[in-house]
Amino acid sequence: MLELGRGAVSKMQVALGEPAQYHFRLDDQLHELNGFIGKDLRLEFLGEINCTHCDRQTKKSYAQGYCWPCFKALARCDTCIMSPEKCHYDAGTCREPEWAQQYCMTDHFVYLANSTGVKVGITRGNQVPTRWLDQGAVQALPIFRVATRQQSGFVEDVLRSQVNDRTNWRALLRGDVEPVDLVERREHLLDSCAQQLQILQQRFGLQAIQPISGVDVIEISYPVESYPSKITSFNLDKEPVAEGTLIGIKGQYLLFDTGVINIRKYTAYQLALSVNDSVAV
Repeated sequence: MLELGRGAVSKMQVALGEPAQYHFRLDDQLHELNGFIGKDLRLEFLGEINCTHCDRQTKKSYAQGYCWPCFKALARCDTCIMSPEKCHYDAGTCREPEWAQQYCMTDHFVYLANSTGVKVGITRGNQVPTRWLDQGAVQALPIFRVATRQQSGFVEDVLRSQVNDRTNWRALLRGDVEPVDLVERREHLLDSCAQQLQILQQRFGLQAIQPISGVDVIEISYPVESYPSKITSFNLDKEPVAEGTLIGIKGQYLLFDTGVINIRKYTAYQLALSVNDSVAV
């Protein structure tokens, strides 16, 4: 095996393409991955985790890459990130008001995506289409532009009474999902949730919650030669090596013939990446 690099891993860089284009991140290094489909790849955990914010060494990673003090202190680790409707910025208790101004008090999109069936989600404007690629969605459609993260959470909360807001990761890695008519689903949702959505618009203003129409559904494909017959996850905390023939990449998962691994889960872990040395790099 030829070592390509080592360093702190973070989520894979991905961009739209036919199929999606992936790069593996180790510190500031980027290693193109699509060309390694069908080749033997090895990931080795080197035994150290360094907080992605303060670089402090930590025995355990919290919220995908943070040490315990940062997890407790940073706004990006607060419960309102996962549940935006619980935002407490207006109460004056935000952990980092300046950070919130940049990342929460800015335009967000509410969207429908098809990953393991139709789901509703939210993302910042500058995370389109990255958010959908990270989730392994094969179709995506923005349906609202909303002025703040909290307000997008309120809209999502209304819509998830009618549609799921979770992705089944095992189903995601079992195979391709059937396409659906997201435009039709959007119209059905807007109709069935019209009264509750109108209440939100009256509360925050029409300019704060704007329906989006006239945009095309984004279709996404992934570099997958085949899907694993059995879904077995590598756990670098228990066994420091994950290796096998790379048969595909979807979402933030590497698919080997020997198992699968969620790279984002190991953010801030010090890893070494190696490939069969017969591969030209």
